[in-house]
Amino acid sequence: MTRIDFHTNVGDPLAYACRLARKAYASGRALVVLAEPARLAAFDEQLWTFAPLEFVPHCMAKSPLAQDTPVVLASDLDGVPHHQVLVNLGAPVPAQFARFERLIEIVGNEGDELAAGRERFRFYRDRGYAIETHKQGG
Repeated sequence: MTRIDFHTNVGDPLAYACRLARKAYASGRALVVLAEPARLAAFDEQLWTFAPLEFVPHCMAKSPLAQDTPVVLASDLDGVPHHQVLVNLGAPVPAQFARFERLIEIVGNEGDELAAGRERFRFYRDRGYAIETHKQGG
């Protein structure tokens, strides 16, 4: 069963996701980051600039390099090459999250993000998933 972690009250979800991507890359874990196209583009840009002296290899899921790239960015999960860790930056429940060993939900502290996060939390809880929560400082 997929392990689910909720990281809540995150002041800057994209910067937080960058740090998670860096940590996953450093530990040798493959990571898929899921978001709507506009947010995914912003995340892609931030991955290039968040730590000037570090590089986190990443590409879009449709790239021919995706199979060999540790961090893959996707707006849907059809055909993603990795199924270890999924980071959800989107509002809806990822359609194919159960294919992953671990799902990390990042919930910002804005009203719409909180409401969507609560809905996702209820969805997983009502289906019997054990959920770990990690409240951030803001």
